[in-house]
Amino acid sequence: MSKLTMSKAINEGLRSCLETDPKTLIMGEDVGKLGGVFRVTDGLQKDFGEHRVIDTPLAESGIVGTAIGLALRGYRPIVEIQFDGFVYPAFDQIVTQLAKMHARALGHVKLPVTVRIPYAGGIGAVEHHSESHEAYFAHTAGLRVVTPSNPDDAYWMLRQSVECDDPVIFLEPKARYWDKAEISAAPGLDLHAAKVVRPGTDLTLFAYGPMVKVCLEAAKAAEQDGHRLEVVDLRSLSPVDFTTLADSLKRTGRGVVVHEAPVFMGMGAELAARLTEKCFYHLEAPILRVGGYYAPYPPSRVEEQFLPDLDRVLDAVDRALAF
Repeated sequence: MSKLTMSKAINEGLRSCLETDPKTLIMGEDVGKLGGVFRVTDGLQKDFGEHRVIDTPLAESGIVGTAIGLALRGYRPIVEIQFDGFVYPAFDQIVTQLAKMHARALGHVKLPVTVRIPYAGGIGAVEHHSESHEAYFAHTAGLRVVTPSNPDDAYWMLRQSVECDDPVIFLEPKARYWDKAEISAAPGLDLHAAKVVRPGTDLTLFAYGPMVKVCLEAAKAAEQDGHRLEVVDLRSLSPVDFTTLADSLKRTGRGVVVHEAPVFMGMGAELAARLTEKCFYHLEAPILRVGGYYAPYPPSRVEEQFLPDLDRVLDAVDRALAF
């Protein structure tokens, strides 16, 4: 394929899934005639019909509940939650039904449901349109949780998610919907593999989703001061590829975890604790965390002050290198 935006890459991934498996369905609010509020599903209902790309009522609990029933009948539903903050009415269905059915049935029942959720900020939206709730889902046993940071991963990770027999929470960083990149001819990695996207020797920046681009910019800026920073894209938040993360930290001896969600009880806490256990004798400094503030998401006019940016990442890098 030629260069695609992330939103178009996801659209092409959905199209491929619909073409490959007639049991694949897309469900969600405004996914059909409108093509989604971000136009991610644009043209799919026209090409595959209303019985494959289904405009649902405004009822997230009903959407996910219906998808569970369809999966029990042999379908592979792809559910779209229109915005991150809208997922909470469906939270009960996701964590008490979708995540638990496989274990409840002693492995005899599979629920191949993919829940797509545009998440995180950077678009100047109103309340409940810019939240990062990945820790809720990663904390829930029975769910796979993944998030791409670029169009190529978005395309292939979506296809891998839909092909998976387990429920997958597929988090789409909406601030990256318009980033462009070429799509490779085949997936380069397993769905849950982390990736070193920039090699370095002095410190590792661990990031995922929207913050990978920020960390790459920080690594480029730090190079002007003579520091070579490695950047690792987690890609998967449950399970986490701790082998790749630990190998990087053992090489550099210093680490900073960066995410948009609040630092308090965020993904960074688990990553820092687990990596400290695995790499204690290799560390030259404590693993630091950079994230959002422990406060409700702010109005759009102060969004830039809330989100982790280049300066906050570089400040943590300086503190880690000072040890």
